[in-house]
Amino acid sequence: MKIIYEIAKRETALFFDSLIAYVLLVVFLGFCGFFTWLFGSDVFFSGQATLKPFFTASYWILFLFIPALTMRTISEEKNTGTIDLLLTKPITDWQIIAGKYLSVMFLVGIALLLTLPYYFTVASLGNIDHGATIMGYLGLMLMSSALAAVGIFMSSLTGNQIIAFISSLLVGVFLILIFDALSQQMFSSYGVILDYISMTGHFDSVTRGVLDSRDLVYFLSLTFTGLFLASSILSKRNIID
Repeated sequence: MKIIYEIAKRETALFFDSLIAYVLLVVFLGFCGFFTWLFGSDVFFSGQATLKPFFTASYWILFLFIPALTMRTISEEKNTGTIDLLLTKPITDWQIIAGKYLSVMFLVGIALLLTLPYYFTVASLGNIDHGATIMGYLGLMLMSSALAAVGIFMSSLTGNQIIAFISSLLVGVFLILIFDALSQQMFSSYGVILDYISMTGHFDSVTRGVLDSRDLVYFLSLTFTGLFLASSILSKRNIID
């Protein structure tokens, strides 16, 4: 566990040293604030003490935010050659992947913690549903966990950060948009399968304030699968350039 912590600490420091963390945090908070308070179905437009506009905006912003974070996790190490040095140390492939995953989730956690003033402000405006709010934040973390694992896996496949970003974003498009759209057009068993594979339905279910075991299994399974595949790629030492 200490090794995983050290890797996560190293990765987090690299994020802040390269200013990536600062830029993404500012962009995330800026867009979240804009869509929560000023544009579209914002808090004042809805006329209710609810953070649903924030959760909806965050869902789509994190969809872009996370691939930008994960694109460098493995691909940059491969491109600079530091991955070979790292793999010669008494560290398992799983520890490397787990440490990088935790660093990404730590940064996502910081971003969401910085939005807590939104919660306190809305709570001061009316009777907010605290349970639904907690579940909304949990839903964002679960969704981020799954996308982070997918992004790290895509990053492990290439030494090019742009390719890693695009491929991770493409997988997200299928999980969030395409599978959901297709499931609404099919009424057979295929539609049921596509609906389950779609991330949108599971996220909406959690943000409604109900934590169904099927939703939890979905997000955790996607997270584990992504991290397992990334670890498998490292173990084969055949990351594609």
